[in-house]
Amino acid sequence: MKQTVGRFAPTPSGRIHLGNLFCGLLAWLAARKENGKMILRIEDLDPQRSRMEYAEKLQEELLWFGLDWDEGGTKGGQHSPYIQSQCDETYQVAIEILQQKEMLYPCFCSRAELHTANAPHLSDGRYLYSGACRDLTPQQQAEKAKQKTPALRVKVPEQVICFEDLLYGTQQENLAQQAGDFMLRRADGVFAYQLAVVVDDLRMGVTQVVRGRDLLGCTPRQIWLSQQLGAERLPQYGHIPLVLDSEGNRLSKRDGALSLDCLRQHFTSQQILGKLAFLANLIDCPKEISLQELIPLFEWEKIPKQDICLPTNLFEV
Repeated sequence: MKQTVGRFAPTPSGRIHLGNLFCGLLAWLAARKENGKMILRIEDLDPQRSRMEYAEKLQEELLWFGLDWDEGGTKGGQHSPYIQSQCDETYQVAIEILQQKEMLYPCFCSRAELHTANAPHLSDGRYLYSGACRDLTPQQQAEKAKQKTPALRVKVPEQVICFEDLLYGTQQENLAQQAGDFMLRRADGVFAYQLAVVVDDLRMGVTQVVRGRDLLGCTPRQIWLSQQLGAERLPQYGHIPLVLDSEGNRLSKRDGALSLDCLRQHFTSQQILGKLAFLANLIDCPKEISLQELIPLFEWEKIPKQDICLPTNLFEV
């Protein structure tokens, strides 16, 4: 049986907060429970938001908690590079494979055009691309290219993708009706998350993806894209609830909500781990606990499915 390979793939756009740590902890426990290995990948695709100083600080903070990794980060490994901004050539190869299959087309739509009032959208607020540029003739494409550099989209079929989520069970999505032709490369040349994460998971041999439930809707298109790129085996996916503040708002790197910088001044790593393990229903009260003690306690059946609001007094000093 193939060894479990998990990964934690944060974006270095700010200081790590409790929600990031909660995800990293559960990803680490899920892999270690199966005697698997962990990969740390830095997802810094967007040059305007990402800074390497955040990536360096993130690694230092993970190690302070004992959340080590076997490949990636500054450690490197056989699947280097582990920093997405260094992988453009690899992503371009995937683009060329899809182009040879005639699955891609240039999209000249502006952001404003994509978000017009009559654009079809989904119940969760995501916009479904209308397909406005899908059937442009080569002549029309050439004319538009004189005025604007296009993005690249992939043509999705009328196909239902099903998968079994480790926490949320059976999931399915009709690609054409619920995902639409999604973007693989922006007009400015930046490769899209959907492409990069698929290519990286494939080349790194990732078998288990644990991430926030806000990315659950991305999974069907990533499964389909993996298949188009020749994946022989797909990862198992486990999506976890989000950690919210006491008022039910998402934690944000931008406002420094419950940053580890502050928490580390008042709590030990084992105290913080115990509080997070309590939120995950792995233990029945917030107490000091080590990672090694937590490994045998991890079970998917224990993890709550609803988003988790932080109790107001949980991190009181």
